[in-house]
Amino acid sequence: MHPLRAAIEKGDMDAVPALLAGGVTFLSPVAFAPYEGRDMVTAILRGVMRVFEDFRYVREIGDPDGRDHALMFKARVGDREIHGCDFLRHDEQGLIDEFCVMVRPLSGANALSEAMAAQFETIKREAGRA
Repeated sequence: MHPLRAAIEKGDMDAVPALLAGGVTFLSPVAFAPYEGRDMVTAILRGVMRVFEDFRYVREIGDPDGRDHALMFKARVGDREIHGCDFLRHDEQGLIDEFCVMVRPLSGANALSEAMAAQFETIKREAGRA
């Protein structure tokens, strides 16, 4: 099991920063510009976990010795079900240096976008960027 999956399934968000490279890039399913840095990505993931209900990983794809992994998930935002995938790329030290999220359907992505927009002031404060 991928360490990020294990941490999130345990609800151990405090373990997440140690899995991320300092200069990690987060590619959001609902924002064009990427987010950069361990503090910001950690804060975004905390925000997502506040927004998602019934979050669960349903499949893990990847070469155990490779640098790329995909963690497929399901969740709800309000009354909208979301299917998604976290695409992770790791650096030479095994830390996540790119975190790309894709979600479907469009109605779920729209609900996620609205819910995350409501979280963003808190996210910026948590990341120390307020």
